[in-house]
Formats: sequence, structure tokens, C-alpha cells
Amino acid sequence: MTETIRSVLAFLVVLGVLVFFHELGHYLAARARGVVVEAFSIGFGPALVSWKAKSGTVWKISALPLGGYVKMQGWGEDETDAPKLPGSFAATSLLSKAIIVAAGPVANMVLAFVLFTGLFVIVGREQVQPVLSKILVGSPAAEGGLLAGDKILSVGGINTPYFDDVQRIVMAHPDTGLVISFERNHVVQSKEIKTGHKDTGGTEIGMLGVEGDVVTTQHLGPIAAVAASSQQTWQLTVDTLSGLVNLVLHGKGAQDLGGPLRIAQMSGKVAALGASSLISFIAMLSVNLGLINLVPIPILDGGHLLFYAAEAVYGKPISKRAQEYGMRIGFALLISLFAFTTVNDLTQLGAVHWVAHLFG
Repeated sequence: MTETIRSVLAFLVVLGVLVFFHELGHYLAARARGVVVEAFSIGFGPALVSWKAKSGTVWKISALPLGGYVKMQGWGEDETDAPKLPGSFAATSLLSKAIIVAAGPVANMVLAFVLFTGLFVIVGREQVQPVLSKILVGSPAAEGGLLAGDKILSVGGINTPYFDDVQRIVMAHPDTGLVISFERNHVVQSKEIKTGHKDTGGTEIGMLGVEGDVVTTQHLGPIAAVAASSQQTWQLTVDTLSGLVNLVLHGKGAQDLGGPLRIAQMSGKVAALGASSLISFIAMLSVNLGLINLVPIPILDGGHLLFYAAEAVYGKPISKRAQEYGMRIGFALLISLFAFTTVNDLTQLGAVHWVAHLFG
């Protein structure tokens, strides 16, 4: 029961932070471009708490905490017929519209960068050293003669200052002979070891059969933290985009997609590890949320940007009817994705197996 409560509370914190900063990006950009913001809501449905700011914006915390929105004057109106009122979204320039819409995902990327930078300065950057703590029996590493305690210096001629570097190189080379340089008892040795392979979501990756758990924490100065945060955010961006491409073009990794239930479960587990782990988790999800919102599906920010790009090319807005059809398709896709990820979540949690067993 305690674990469930922790998961729910952690999930609300994680989702609240992500949604708030995403919508804050839209809000600040709208205000900067002279567009009147009528409402800023965290959650949907009836307001639990609301207040009106001097700017005229009504700030709300609503009952259904699965998202949020910024309501701008003139947002969603048919721009071919709507009066171009001063301060309305419909009256602003095409460039301003694109900036306002793109500001949400950009805010998520900035949030991730700021959180990582703060963690690296205050808590330090944790790195797993390339020291082997365990060799799996019968693995390529065991057959190649590697031992626990060996420190990997390079793989395939590429230096490996951290265990992540070893993993990345090996995973990119399934069933490949790689020269591995390592230090054992202060003596540097080299061996050529042929990697194995395993299938993950339809993708074949290399495996060595080793584990590493020697972790060091390095406190970084502001400049070094900014550089490390940039690298971390960029790597997460590349990994997320790679996953999206593999999913869309090759259908790989669909079974690994998770929805709100899995995020809630992971939030609880990460929160149990401490505040720094939860903050790092929020930063990672923030990158994911920002990039997913840029996918050119109508109803997402990327879909609106697609409409604006088409308007820039053709010299006139996409017809209201075409936009409505696009929104319906986008909504149907999102509902389908939500249903699919929920089934994935329930399967992972064992609910599907339990129901199947219950009904024979």
C-alpha cells in the first residue's frame, strides 16, 4: 500500500513538473509575441483551484491530472473568417504562431538541461567505471578470458573511460571480433574477443556478458557542468530520435512502449532512491516529452507546425475542413497509442495474465 501511494504521489509530481514547464513555454512565448493568454491549466476538467492574475490570465489546477493547456485569445478559430482582434492568436504573424507552438517542446529541452546542470554541480555526476564486477558464465567475456576486476581501457581501438562506452561499442558490434585492451593487476593486456548477440525488440545487438557496478561521483564546476549537461541532453535526444525512427519505420520496440501506468510505477521506484534520482528521471522524461510533441501528428505541437509550414509554402492557411480531418486522425492515433501502451503496461504488471487465468 505504501509503495502504491508513493508511486501515485511521485507520478503526480513528475507529470505536474513536466506539464507545467511545457505549458509555461507556450505561455511565455505568447506573452512575448503580444498574444493574450486567457487561461493556464494544469490538468483538464473542472478546476479544483483557480485564481486570476493581474495580466488577466486565469491560472487553474484541474481535476484530471493527465496534461494541461494554455488557452489563448483566438486560439482554434477559423482564421479565414475570424476577426483579427488585437492580442488574438489569429491576428498574430505566422512566425509568431510557430514560435509560440514550438516554445513548449523547447521549454522541455531547456528544463532537462537545467536539471542536469544543477545535479552535476550540487550532487555530482555519477559514472560507472569500466571495471568488470561480474562475468556471466558461458558468455563471450568468460570464454575470452576476462575476469572480474579487469579494467577495460579500450574496445576495438576506441578508448572506454566509462562502462557506458564499453556497452555502446559492444552493442553496435554483434558477432564481431573486437580487440579489448584491459588492465589486470597493474599490467596492461589485450585480447581479441568475439562478441555474442541478442535480440531486443527486433533489433540485434552485440553482447559481451559483463556487468559493472563501480560507481564514482565527480563534482563539476559550473562550466564543466554545462558542458556535461549539454552532452547528456544531446545523447538522450539522439537515443530518443533513434527509437522513434526504429518504431515508425521498422516497427521495432513497440512492445517496450510504456504509458501512464508504467511511468507511475517507475516514478515510485525512482523516488525511493532519493531526490536526485527523481530529478534525473524528470529530466530524461522531459527530453522525451519535448521530442514526442514535435512529431508531425495533428493535435500535437508538431502537427500545428506542419500546418504552418504548409501555409508558408502555399501562401494561405490550410482549410478548416482539412485541419478538422487532420485533428480527428491525430486524436484517433493518440487514443490508439494510449490503449496500446496501457495494454503493454498491464501486461508488464501481470494484470493481463491474471485476468486470462481468472477466466480460464
